[in-house]
Amino acid sequence: MSRSLKKGPFVDPKLLEKIAKVKPESGEAIKTWSRASEIAPEMVGYIFAVHNGKTFIEVRVVEEMVGHRLGEFSLTRKFVRHGGKIQKDLELKAADTQKKQAVAAKKK
Repeated sequence: MSRSLKKGPFVDPKLLEKIAKVKPESGEAIKTWSRASEIAPEMVGYIFAVHNGKTFIEVRVVEEMVGHRLGEFSLTRKFVRHGGKIQKDLELKAADTQKKQAVAAKKK
């Protein structure tokens, strides 16, 4: 459910202060824990280090991200591949064939 239009988008005031201190060309990441803050047009070009609960993930803001939340681009769950022994054997075979193809390409 979205926020009321009369209230406007939520942007953490401390985050706005940090943005005012840094220039977008500097390439310096702005650390933030405010995952709920919406990306405003003034944030385009900045790099944010968004906390995902364990580490900070760097997010470079582009124009298409305006209106989304910072937390959407800093995932909190890490995907661990599916499968067991059979899947591992298949991946080893695929890696071997890639190595053989690379060696054959070098010989040509």
